[in-house]
Amino acid sequence: MRGSSGDAWVEGPDGTRYWGRFGAAGLLAVTSGREVLLQHRAEWSHYGGTWGIPGGARHEHETAIGAAIREANEEAGVPAELVEVRFSTVLDLGFWSYTTVVADVVRRFDPVAGDAESIELRWTPADEVALLPLHPRFAEAWPALRERI
Repeated sequence: MRGSSGDAWVEGPDGTRYWGRFGAAGLLAVTSGREVLLQHRAEWSHYGGTWGIPGGARHEHETAIGAAIREANEEAGVPAELVEVRFSTVLDLGFWSYTTVVADVVRRFDPVAGDAESIELRWTPADEVALLPLHPRFAEAWPALRERI
C-alpha cells in the first residue's frame, strides 16, 4: 500500500458519517447472464444486515478503480484477472465521495468471504436485486446502474 490507510470515518456538515478518509469505492461485478455479485453486510457494519456490493475505504493515493478491485478481492475473493472494468459512477458530496466501479466478469467464479464483513455473498439476477433489503445508498443508485448493465 502506498500512502496512509483510509480506514476512518468522515463526518459531514450535518453530522452524518461516511467510511473512508479518502473516499470509498465498490465493485459491481456483472456476469454475461446479468447476475451481479452482492454482499449481505455483517450486522455490526454500517447499515448492517443490508445488501450491497463489496467495497470500502480508499487509501491515500489509491485510485477508485484500484480500491474497488482491492476491496472486492479482500471481502469477496474477486480475482482481479476475471473482471474487466466497463464504467464507473461517482457520488460526490464535496467532502467525501463514493465510486461505483462496474465490471464485466470474464468467467464466473465462486465468491469467498475473506473477512468478517459478510454474512453471505451471492450472485443475484439483476431483476431480483431490488427485492432485497438494500444498503440505502446502493438502493438509490441501483435503478440507474441497472439500466446501464
